[in-house]
Amino acid sequence: MKKIWVAAAVIENNQGEILIAKRLDHLHQGGKWEFPGGKVEAGESALEALTRELNEEVNLDVVNATSLIKLEYDYGDKFVILDVWHVSQFNGDAKGLEGQEVKWVHKSQLADYEFPAANVPIIAAIT
Repeated sequence: MKKIWVAAAVIENNQGEILIAKRLDHLHQGGKWEFPGGKVEAGESALEALTRELNEEVNLDVVNATSLIKLEYDYGDKFVILDVWHVSQFNGDAKGLEGQEVKWVHKSQLADYEFPAANVPIIAAIT
């Protein structure tokens, strides 16, 4: 089974809103919302990968991030290790640089969006 190490970010702005991104339809778990991030490449730490991915995907530069939660999830076709960080300071204006929709939502609204099953513990950790 394919194992994938992913660094993901719970990015919180000054209004207490969280940035979420909609996965493109052709991707695994496509059409669902997620916390931005991506695969940790060989030779990278989770924080280095997070910083790179947020810059490439949503146009943000991480200023301050702290570890939030680490979890594992078996989707059957792939096994995901999620290294989740809380990003409380960043530079830039969030936009989907890979064609994905992004939006800021209040923590209390996260339950209104469909997320991959692996994200349920993340939502519980921040709400």
